[in-house]
Amino acid sequence: MHVPPESPDLPGSPASPASPDSPASPGSPQVPALRGLGAVFDHTAVAAPRVRDLLPIYLDLLGGTFLGGGDHPGGYRVMQLAYPGGGKIELMEPLAGSPFFDTFFELTRGRGGVHHLNFHVPDLDLAVSRLTDRGYRLHGLNTGDPRWREVFLHPKEAHGVLIQLAQRGPRDDEPVPLLEDVLAGRGRGGNGIPSPA
Repeated sequence: MHVPPESPDLPGSPASPASPDSPASPGSPQVPALRGLGAVFDHTAVAAPRVRDLLPIYLDLLGGTFLGGGDHPGGYRVMQLAYPGGGKIELMEPLAGSPFFDTFFELTRGRGGVHHLNFHVPDLDLAVSRLTDRGYRLHGLNTGDPRWREVFLHPKEAHGVLIQLAQRGPRDDEPVPLLEDVLAGRGRGGNGIPSPA
């Protein structure tokens, strides 16, 4: 049974919403100082050993519209799907021989699942500075590609959820590959090796 948080008669339920000046929880950093990051939710990423196993659910059953995709130099293939109302899901798989998801798949007993939540920020440097000043553990800072700068909030800071903060940069007009091209390894940065069947 779901009980709204504003039910004051239940133990542990706040009598009123938390004040904007109160911490999120005892001992946690002040929330208002972080609101200035301008973070906007963009997508949820789901990883599996084979992205083709995800398509019957996220593309066919749920009616996703393919937006594009390709191979990442870090050793994985991605594709994004959009849904009515503006939601997006990013599907991910490791490239052949890549250890990128090894730990993640070990934790999920080889099945995969939700990998991370992505939020876009207008100024990644400001976000990193504010978060580290407040003691948050960050990892995976990557500022080498002006098209996509990113950092991750450690899952231990977010109740087991990996949170990606990213700043999009200028993009050249480039053709959007077809889904079949991404699966065949011919998407953006493609390595020419097809996704496992």
